Amino acid sequence: MFLQIGRAVPTTPWELVLTSSRETKVVLVVLVVFSIVSWYLIFLKMWQFRRLRRQADRFMIEIEKAPRLDDAYRAAMRLPSSPYNRVLREGVHFFSELKPGGLKHAGAEAQPQVTLTATQLEALRMVLAKEVAAERDAAARFIPWLATFGSVSPLLGLLGTVLGVMDAFIGIAVGGSGNIAAVAPGVAEALVATAAGLFAAIPAVVAYNYFLNQIRRHATQLDVFRQDLLALAEGRRTAEPVALGRSSGR
Repeated sequence: MFLQIGRAVPTTPWELVLTSSRETKVVLVVLVVFSIVSWYLIFLKMWQFRRLRRQADRFMIEIEKAPRLDDAYRAAMRLPSSPYNRVLREGVHFFSELKPGGLKHAGAEAQPQVTLTATQLEALRMVLAKEVAAERDAAARFIPWLATFGSVSPLLGLLGTVLGVMDAFIGIAVGGSGNIAAVAPGVAEALVATAAGLFAAIPAVVAYNYFLNQIRRHATQLDVFRQDLLALAEGRRTAEPVALGRSSGR
C-alpha cells in the first residue's frame, strides 16, 4: 500500500495511476467504466433524438400533402414507425372502433355525426395520453443513468481522495514529516482521483440536462399533436391534415 517506500517518486499522471494503491486503482477503474458508459449513452441518445426529429419532419410533410384524414392516415402508415404515426394509429383505431366509417366522413366539413360523446371523448383522451406517455418514456430510456453517473462519480473521486490522503499520512508516519518524497505521492494520488471523478461526472451531468430538455420538447410536440386529434374527434376542428401539421410544431 505504501507506494512511496522503495520506489521512485512518480513524475507523470500515468505513473501516479500505476504506482497508486490497490484501493485507489479500483476506484479509478470504476470511474473509467462510468466515463466510457456515459459517453456511449451520450452518443446513442444524440443519434436517437436526431432520428426523432427527422421522423417528425417527414411525418408532418406527408400528412400536409394529404387532402383528407384517411389519406393522411394511409400516408403515415407507409412511413417507418415513429412516435407520431404510432399516436395517430392508436387514435384512429380507437376512433374507428367507436364510430365505424367515421374516418371516411371526417374529411368533410360540418359532419357532426362523426363526433364523439363526452364519455367516448374522455376514453380517447386517456388512450392518447397513455400512448404519449409511453413514447416519452421510450425517449427517456437510459437518460437517468447519466444522472446516476454524474452524481456518483464525484463521490467516488472523493473516496479516492480520502485514500490518497491516508497514503500521505502513512508516508509521513514512515518517512517523517520533513520527507517530501514520502508525502507527495499520496497527495498526488488524491488529486488524480479527484480529477478522474470530475472528468467522469461533468459530461454526464451536462448531457443529462441537455437530453432532459430534448425530452420535454419531444413530449410537448406529441402532446400538441394529441390535442389536435382530440379537437378533431370532438368536432372543434375540421380534419385538415395541413392544420394538424402546422399546429404540431412545423
